[in-house]
Amino acid sequence: MVTTPAVDLYRQAGAHASTIMAGIRPEHLAEPTPCAKWTVQDIVDHLVGGTGYLLAAATGGQPGDPASRATADRFTTGHAAVLDAVAQPGAMERRCMSPLGFEWSVREAVAATFMDVLVHSWDLAAATGQDTRLDPDLVQACWEMFVPEMPARGRQTGLVGPEVAVPADAPLQDRLLGAMGRQP
Repeated sequence: MVTTPAVDLYRQAGAHASTIMAGIRPEHLAEPTPCAKWTVQDIVDHLVGGTGYLLAAATGGQPGDPASRATADRFTTGHAAVLDAVAQPGAMERRCMSPLGFEWSVREAVAATFMDVLVHSWDLAAATGQDTRLDPDLVQACWEMFVPEMPARGRQTGLVGPEVAVPADAPLQDRLLGAMGRQP
């Protein structure tokens, strides 16, 4: 059972993603990733957009226009701003709209964004030749919080690719990635 608060999971996953993004070179940006149809730049843009979404949700504001050609620095700055915003009294209890159009709490949005950041940091690491090992505690928390329900829901909406068959005795990271449509 997951006992770590969602914000702590998001903090740790974001720190890891920042490290991976710092290792991205300009020649990597147009490269494909394990996330079907997305390049390295597309994922960086998406993760930066996620910080804008969470910041707006936590403060009751509106997300800004997504900037083109997002950078690692913009992710790191946005991630820090989100952590500051959600630390404010009542921020995690605010209600906001999910990207799929249903209402949820900022706490739930932070938890879902933790999963998104964790999996996409693996995508970026794999696409750019970096270390693809994820923190086993974060993998365990993500598995317990989201599998099998979220990947199945994501497949219904087209956000998650088809499940990749992985042996039942494979490491948990591989099983998580397979559930999320990645070939580990």
